[in-house]
Amino acid sequence: MRHRHLLSALVLLLILSASSANAQNKLLTIDDIYDPERKVAFDGEPVSNLRWLNDGAHYLQPVKADEAKGAARILRVNAASGASAPFYDAARMERALAALPGMKAEDARRLARLDDYLLNPAQTAALVNHANDLYFYSFDTGRALRLTNNADDEEVGEEFSPDGRFVSFVRNSNLYVLDLETGRERALTADGNPKLLNGRLDWIYQEEVYGRGNFKGYWWSPDSKRIVYLKIDESPVKEFTVVNHLPSTQELEVTPYPKAGDPNPKVRLGIVEAAGGETRFVDTSKYSDTDFLIVRVGWTPDSRRVVYQLQDREQTFLDLNAASPADGKSTTILRDTSKAWIEAVDNNPTWLADGSFLWLTDRTGRRHLYHYAADGKLIRQVTEGAWEIRTLEGVDRARGFAYFIASEQSPIAEHFYRIRLDGTGLKRLTPAEGHHKVSLSPNGNHFIDYWSDINTPTQARLYTTEGSLVRTIDENRVDALKQYRLGQTEFLQVKTRDGFTMEAMMIRPPDFDPRKKYPVMSFTYGGPQAQQVRNRWGSVTYMWHQMLAQKGYIIWICDNRTASNKGVETAWPLYGNFGELELRDLEDGISWLKSQPYVDGARIGIWGWSFGGYVTAYALTHSKTFKLGIAGAPVTDWRLYDSIYTERFMKTPQRNPEGYDRSSVIKAASNLHGKLLLIHGTIDDNVHMQNTIKLAYELQKAGKQFQLMTYATQRHGFRDPLLIKHMRTLMTDFITANL
Repeated sequence: MRHRHLLSALVLLLILSASSANAQNKLLTIDDIYDPERKVAFDGEPVSNLRWLNDGAHYLQPVKADEAKGAARILRVNAASGASAPFYDAARMERALAALPGMKAEDARRLARLDDYLLNPAQTAALVNHANDLYFYSFDTGRALRLTNNADDEEVGEEFSPDGRFVSFVRNSNLYVLDLETGRERALTADGNPKLLNGRLDWIYQEEVYGRGNFKGYWWSPDSKRIVYLKIDESPVKEFTVVNHLPSTQELEVTPYPKAGDPNPKVRLGIVEAAGGETRFVDTSKYSDTDFLIVRVGWTPDSRRVVYQLQDREQTFLDLNAASPADGKSTTILRDTSKAWIEAVDNNPTWLADGSFLWLTDRTGRRHLYHYAADGKLIRQVTEGAWEIRTLEGVDRARGFAYFIASEQSPIAEHFYRIRLDGTGLKRLTPAEGHHKVSLSPNGNHFIDYWSDINTPTQARLYTTEGSLVRTIDENRVDALKQYRLGQTEFLQVKTRDGFTMEAMMIRPPDFDPRKKYPVMSFTYGGPQAQQVRNRWGSVTYMWHQMLAQKGYIIWICDNRTASNKGVETAWPLYGNFGELELRDLEDGISWLKSQPYVDGARIGIWGWSFGGYVTAYALTHSKTFKLGIAGAPVTDWRLYDSIYTERFMKTPQRNPEGYDRSSVIKAASNLHGKLLLIHGTIDDNVHMQNTIKLAYELQKAGKQFQLMTYATQRHGFRDPLLIKHMRTLMTDFITANL
């Protein structure tokens, strides 16, 4: 009997061991990665959008609806201890909203349980945009107000005034202010129409200047007395029509879209009293001979001056200007130029108590921080070195520190730093190797660090600004990753023929055998300062690359110098000519690959999306290196893309026709080598499908065979899970059939 028990235990142990081994050797499938019903949560469920409260000791944390169980979906969390409580009473808010005229009970319940709200500056009240109308709710008093009752005309760009007494918004291209105490609504402009936008950005200004999805084009003065706004005249801009073919009568989207060399919208900067009255326009007469862009707008802390950044059309200079609200007269504080283009960074000047300011610029070829006097005289360069600041995260004026994300430690792993405003005491605050994104507390005592590396999905931790760990907020363990047999990922450096060091990443098949020859599937983006090689979690695309590695492919990602993000100086050599240098560098990376004994140099593919789609299509029409290419949403001739992005790097077609010709895929269609798959969304309003159609036409005339797949209802970034799954299946099948 004893031997029988021992035998049973041994059998059970063998079964469990085999089960464990199998669990760690699963192979990835398209369903695992992309199927909306069966996909595995490889990213885990990381906390995100943690939002500091004004006291600097607490933050707001959204929770999932099923975890809230009918309560508020936002918690107020003590940062240091982790103790939490609901931020507000959701049932109370629901009752208040439900009592408003026209509010349905189900809508009131949903609106009272959102996971994010537009809060007033005191963080005691919320503004909600629902069914094209605005609603106000006070968490303190439980009072709810319906601010507008005009559902036929949407309100957009809504915002509280700095003192919290007013709400501003844009309706029908006109700017409005509403007094929360009296409920009185006042129109500050009256001439708005579809071609004349007051305080609302057009397509190109939100896409290329102020940030994708941000259409708000006005800014309150800190004292809440005035608003400065952009007046955008679209009448000179040519329109482009995008067609949704699915409805029986088709739906047309007609959007002003200035292509390279075409007329841009005309912009003016207006200043108006919040109490109403005539607009005073900023005097830009000194630029009367310049086709200019207004790329950043703000105020000095004392509300005495409007501060704005202005560039010429081709972005060869950037002027920081200040204007008087009283008469609009404008003076230039400083001008930035460079050897090629100068790009507006993500922030306005950071003002200090004495009226001086900090200025972030990459005019020398690397982005660094400078300290200027109020009159524009340079006091000192605060940071310097063979690295650059990515983003300025905040300034502790009391302690005299600037905080920023930078590439000082590694170009592929960004860290969080602080430095004294006199340029001394540079200190790295994030210890773990990998990628860091941070949120600095308002009082400068703590920061939340969102960290990941190539093998680890995003985790969140709280640190002091001395760099000491306080606690782990979310470890985000993803046990599912342990079940799969993943390939080893290695970071490499490869020299170009002229000595530039390119960063590269290789994923080897899980059962890699150096005695075998493997095909290679490479991925590229390639656009200026848009690196892809980073020591951070790569989400679903990384898992798809791992799936290809499991099928026996080496995955190769190599950043050409202009994409390396090692300072804008590394991108300047492409000025006036896309494609040629990018391809040369990528081919140098492939040459290194071919020198490895385990690489089959006759079976190398390439794929990319957007600019990466362009580089892929350019490579297959200007090189014989690649056996196949998948070009997703490619620009195929830069005359077809928007003016602000394209002209920054290429100048206008009128001034640089030869550069546009050399950079064109369409003009080289007859030189296609290798198998090409083109993919495009039919309602892409960014890189229009016209790019793919025109290339397809030229390939057809040249007798070149290729494959083409279009996706109805999809824009530049695909959103429909079923269509994404179809696309990835198509791409996988194309690779396995031809490589």
